[in-house]
Amino acid sequence: MTQTAPAAAEQERIAALPQELLGSTVLLLKRLGDAVKERAVAGYVLAGVSPYHYGVLALLAEGARETQTAIADSLGFDRSQLVGILDELEELGLVERRRDPNDRRRHVVTITAEGKRTLARHRAIIKQVDEEFLAPLGERDREALHSLLLRLAGHHDARFAPGEHCKTAVNS
Repeated sequence: MTQTAPAAAEQERIAALPQELLGSTVLLLKRLGDAVKERAVAGYVLAGVSPYHYGVLALLAEGARETQTAIADSLGFDRSQLVGILDELEELGLVERRRDPNDRRRHVVTITAEGKRTLARHRAIIKQVDEEFLAPLGERDREALHSLLLRLAGHHDARFAPGEHCKTAVNS
């Protein structure tokens, strides 16, 4: 059933946000972040995986941080939260934990072959969300947006500061 022009205009007026809110870049970022999270979570649920798992697997695939403390610090996870995530990953056969031979108090965590295959599925989910969500933007606009967001993130959190690790992550 097609709406009449006055009914469509009324619905549009009701659905429109106030100009004050549209003028807030931070509000737009929040709304877009919520929308992206919703789409990504839906993709993860359908695939039977977790976004927390993705962060850990991606980090381990780089091979730079192997101890539980380093993983938690890199991802900004509470250390006790990470233990639960690693328990899940270990139960699924995606990571292995061993005592550090140099310091028996620490655990060294490595990604397994199955973890690498699962990481590929995570990457496919994120790529699909990226493509769908950023569809209105051309390649140049996407690169500009990414650069600006990376600069903002780096200003507020040193883990996002520009460097070789960012170039690698963006290109993978």
